[in-house]
Amino acid sequence: MESQSINIPKVYIETYGCQMNVNDSEVIFSILAQHGYARTESMDEADVIMANTCSVRDNAEQRIWGRIEQFNLQRRNRTVIIGILGCMAERLKDKLLETGKVDIVAGPDAYRSLPELLAAAGDGHPQINVMLSREETYADIKPVRTDRNGVSAFISIMRGCNNVCSYCVVPYTRGAERSRDAHTIVREACDCFNAGYKEVTLLGQNVDSYHWKTETEDVNFANLLEMVAQISPELRVRFSTSNPQDFSDEVIEVMAKYENICKHIHFPVQSGSNRMLEKMRRRYTREWYLERVAKIRSIIPDCGLTTDVIAGFCSETEEDHKDTLSLFDEVGFDTAFMFYYSERPGTIAARNYPDDVDIETKTRRLNEIIALQGRKSMESYQRDLGKRFRVLVEGPSKKNQEELCGRASNNKMCVWPDTEHKAGDYVDVEVLNCTSATLICKLV
Repeated sequence: MESQSINIPKVYIETYGCQMNVNDSEVIFSILAQHGYARTESMDEADVIMANTCSVRDNAEQRIWGRIEQFNLQRRNRTVIIGILGCMAERLKDKLLETGKVDIVAGPDAYRSLPELLAAAGDGHPQINVMLSREETYADIKPVRTDRNGVSAFISIMRGCNNVCSYCVVPYTRGAERSRDAHTIVREACDCFNAGYKEVTLLGQNVDSYHWKTETEDVNFANLLEMVAQISPELRVRFSTSNPQDFSDEVIEVMAKYENICKHIHFPVQSGSNRMLEKMRRRYTREWYLERVAKIRSIIPDCGLTTDVIAGFCSETEEDHKDTLSLFDEVGFDTAFMFYYSERPGTIAARNYPDDVDIETKTRRLNEIIALQGRKSMESYQRDLGKRFRVLVEGPSKKNQEELCGRASNNKMCVWPDTEHKAGDYVDVEVLNCTSATLICKLV
């Protein structure tokens, strides 16, 4: 009897935005694999094409509208189901289906329903599920790792956000904050380590507010960080993102206690002006932020610090802008993600504050921040000249296949000549030179 080939539907997902979206895509692949779908990295052979989206900035959404047009070109020669997932799906809902070019719209808490949505959409009926949940954490899902080097893995420890910063759309697209069972997080980290991963990054919109409690256990973020660090000294642990208002001495002390907890903190400030911080609903002051930075550096002197900042928020004055520049000058961040304010529909700011800083002023102020940060980055990297670092190899350098690259504990990228080691190895390097974004090293 002749065997018949089984047509396994292939799924292609493009992921946009933050590391949390990368982890969400891995969860989606796992859910779909349990229902007979296979992952593909080629859009041209996919039966299902989806974009996992971000709504934090307007240009991120505009890019997705363009991708929808590109996805539809695949329909010239075959039947393809097209889906928009994640924050943009949650925010725009019916508007996406009304284009007639999208078959599925699913929000961040609806991924378990994707097999049913796909089945119905395959019958020619567009589907939408953007219901938010107060319980969903996908704690029982073992993600399908999509990274190429098999070295670093992302682990989501919580979902949603309760802060409701006035400029931010996340609480409306990802829902209320809920923390995941600590033991499932540790188990997932163990699985990663046993599979050969050498580094995990614990992810949350605000990891410092992580809190998992039962009748017998009460685990905060510092406790969780220690639990994961104790898996093995060979497993590096990173985390993102921290909120200054919740960042505790206990977390700093746990970081200092364990060598395998990387000495890097992404510490978004958003503005150096107290008036702006209050208007942004950031719930800390400039003075509090600087005190936290001082505390970090008193306990972990060489800790890497990076940040986010918004130029030109509603009613920002030149004095407010100068406060941001002076804070950047005082702290001396290693690097920063710098943007001018982009109004997001539905946020507190969009409802209550005029977007009254003109684009020319926003652009000038942003460029001034970028120029200052460029100088500060160079100073930061120059301070590492002559130092030695333990580096986790990520793979070949993009510019030279005879060189390897990897990050030091402080999150700075290192490159060095090397044809002996491979991704996943630990090596010791000495810094010989630098740019404002890379440490140029040699093996020691």
